[in-house]
Amino acid sequence: MIFTILTLFPAIFESPLNESIIKKARDKGLLEFNIVNIRDFATDIHKTCDDYPFGGGAGMVMKVEPIHHAIEHVRKERGRARFVLLTPHGRTFDQDTAARFSRLPHLALICGRYEGVDERILSLVDDEISIGDYVLSGGEAAALVVIDAISRLIPGVVGNDASPVDESFKDGLLEYPQYTRPREFIGMEVPEVLLSGNHEEIRKWRRKESLKRTILRRPDLMERFQPNEEDKKLMRQIMEDME
Repeated sequence: MIFTILTLFPAIFESPLNESIIKKARDKGLLEFNIVNIRDFATDIHKTCDDYPFGGGAGMVMKVEPIHHAIEHVRKERGRARFVLLTPHGRTFDQDTAARFSRLPHLALICGRYEGVDERILSLVDDEISIGDYVLSGGEAAALVVIDAISRLIPGVVGNDASPVDESFKDGLLEYPQYTRPREFIGMEVPEVLLSGNHEEIRKWRRKESLKRTILRRPDLMERFQPNEEDKKLMRQIMEDME
């Protein structure tokens, strides 16, 4: 999969995209990154990419021309891509969106900055995405979050292909608790069922704990969750345990 990143600060991506799982995936040819400096497409001698907002107000606004020229450059050099603007005004990025984007051959992420972007830029993009209801200095950190979430879903990127399948939000629930060695630590012990070797009992325990964790920590997720008959039985047990 190809990721193109349009940004005013290319250096931000140098280290994160050359470490850990992402680096291994790049080395295997599973991921390709194309970093485009928006400032290279500014139209004046000073390479200006922001200006004061019409109508007044605090801060600066990213200009439409450099971003437009950068997008046209990507289309010419790299072919068709889905262009996504990272902005607090966008739809909230979630696991379903990550899965949908992971099936694309080429995703282009546009990193906003300052007080935002000229509204006319919206006519040039296919999607607007936000990673949450808080303010960042720019879209670069958000782009890294999006890249990481999508990359994990591409076959071969994660060493164990089963790992992304069992993670939080895969089916609308939080992931079950995880344990590793030692079996006991300052009086805290690993649940006995995980040491039993009984795979069916382990599966049921994990499902119940996943449901319990979601009910307690993210009840909003349960509003959209569609339980099967086993889930309903486990949820009744959870409620009885909590009484």
